This record gives sequence, structure tokens and C-alpha cells, in this order.
Amino acid sequence: MKKIAIIGAGGWGTALSIVLSQSPVAHRVALWAREENVRESLQKDRKNPVFLPGFTIPEQVEVVAEISEAVHGADFIIGAMPSAHARALYSQILPHAAPSAVIVSATKGLEPESHLRMTQVIADLLPPKSQLRVAAISGPSFAKEVAQGDPTAIVVASAHPQTAREIQHEFSGPTLRLYTNTDVVGVEIGGAVKNVIAIAAGVAEGLGLGHNTMAALITRGLAEIMRLGTALGAQRETLAGLAGLGDLVLTCTGELSRNRHVGIQLGHGKKLEEVLSSTPTVAEGVGTTAAAQALAQEAKIEMPITAQMYGVLYERRSPRDAIRELMHRPLRAE
Repeated sequence: MKKIAIIGAGGWGTALSIVLSQSPVAHRVALWAREENVRESLQKDRKNPVFLPGFTIPEQVEVVAEISEAVHGADFIIGAMPSAHARALYSQILPHAAPSAVIVSATKGLEPESHLRMTQVIADLLPPKSQLRVAAISGPSFAKEVAQGDPTAIVVASAHPQTAREIQHEFSGPTLRLYTNTDVVGVEIGGAVKNVIAIAAGVAEGLGLGHNTMAALITRGLAEIMRLGTALGAQRETLAGLAGLGDLVLTCTGELSRNRHVGIQLGHGKKLEEVLSSTPTVAEGVGTTAAAQALAQEAKIEMPITAQMYGVLYERRSPRDAIRELMHRPLRAE
């Protein structure tokens, strides 16, 4: 029986602990929570009211207090932490990982300071000649729906096809289907940058704009994701799939989307600080907007929706002015 360690007990990490512990392929699952109150609730009541209310964590999920304990002997180590905490946590994870372990990033974001993807952060921290294998999972997957057993399809990407197939076999089950891919760049960029477009979609919703606007934002948002992704080495086919278009549509239209919620509140006239302080959950799109804007400038490509969201989030631009400026851009061919 293989062991899966999940580092991070937010909504996504908690949902993964539920679905993987109930998989037809038997696993030992260890879950580590950074927040002491969350850890105590998980251990005592088998509940996570802060990040995933309404669900009971199966008894076979071991909730642990120390990262070293969670990681010890693990065959698969899933990083489900916010991107801003990834480097610090992987620095604690990697010294305790078995040489044969597979590190699986489940974080949909970019490192704020360096703008690196999560697998790049992990590679930065690996010692020379390390044998550890690295992969990323992403795709349209609200944590609540995964936890309640709604059929969900995601992508696992690794530079090593056999590693991706191994994760596919171990993680797939009756309600969670994994597709393999070798395009790690595309899977990670799609998963991260769609959050930026989801904030824009939320802004449009908050301003009371209709379906025409939403369809335009999703379609032109996908064009931006493809433009940045291919500039960084991604494949267009990946970004037209689950980790790109699929996740983009879900996050822009689904009521469970944290990033869309941030945009809606901004569209209603609330300040960013007020919106972020009102919830314990992390909206990765806020930090990713700045990272994507910087990457676009470095690559010398246009990402107008991203640029306008950067203005709204970091330069106090009016959401209505941001939408107006998008419509007033010079006319061009599609």
C-alpha cells in the first residue's frame, strides 16, 4: 500500500485527502495543516469548517502535526499550499522525501517574487543529482465538488511520461479521472493565469454586465493565456484542453470560484484590502496578475485583460474604466 502525503489542508488539499483515501487503489493518506485550529478540528472532529465546511474527513486520513512526519515514507507528496508559501514549505519537505518519491504540485499560481511556476520552484530547491521526480496536476476542479464525489477530470503533467502514468493510475477513481500530458509549462500556466481572467469575469458580473461581455472575456482571455503560454514554451493543444480552456470556463462562470468572487466584489465598488480580509481562503489570481503582467512584459507580448486587472488591483483603477479601456483599444484582426 503506497503512502500519499498532502501538504496543505485548504479546500483543495482537504478534498484530495477525501477522494484519494476512498480510491479503489488503497492508500495511506497523511494530511498536514499549517493552521493549528484547522489541524485540531481535523483531528478532533474530522471536519474542516474553515476551508471545506460540510464534509467529514475519513478516519483513514491521518492528520499530522509535523511536515517531516507526513512526508516520511511517502511515495507521493502533494503540495497543495498557496503559491506564496510554496518555497518555504518545499524547503521543509524535500530533506525528508525518500529518493524514490514523486513530488506533485497541486498549486495553481506563480511565485510572487520570482514569477516562477511551482515545478520551477521545486527544481530550484532540489540538490544536485537528485532522483526525485516532479509533476503537476491541474484542471477544472472546485474542491467542494471533488469532495462530494461529482465526476471530475483533471490533467497530470510530467516531463517523464512514466511518472505521469504512475500518478494517473494511483490517483484515478470512480469520480476523479486523470489524463496524462508531458507539457508541464502549459498545464501550470493554464492553471495559474486563468485566475486572472476569472477576476475580470467577476468584475464584469459585479458591474452588471451580461453574457456577451462574459463570452468575450473568456474567449479573449484564452487568447492571452495561449500567447503567454506559447511564449514560455507551452503547447497550444494543452491550453485548449482541461488545464486551459476547461479550467478557465469553470473559474470564470462558477459560483464557487474565489477569484471570480474577488472580481464581483471589486465590481461592486469594494476595495481589494476589504475583499481579501473578509475570507480566510486565498485567491491566487491576485498575486498571479502581477506575475503574469511581469512575464508578459519580459516576453514583449500583449495581455490587455491582464494589464487592466493589474491596474484595478494594484493601481486603484476603476473597474468600469478598465472595461471601457478594453473596448477602446485599437481595432485589429482576430
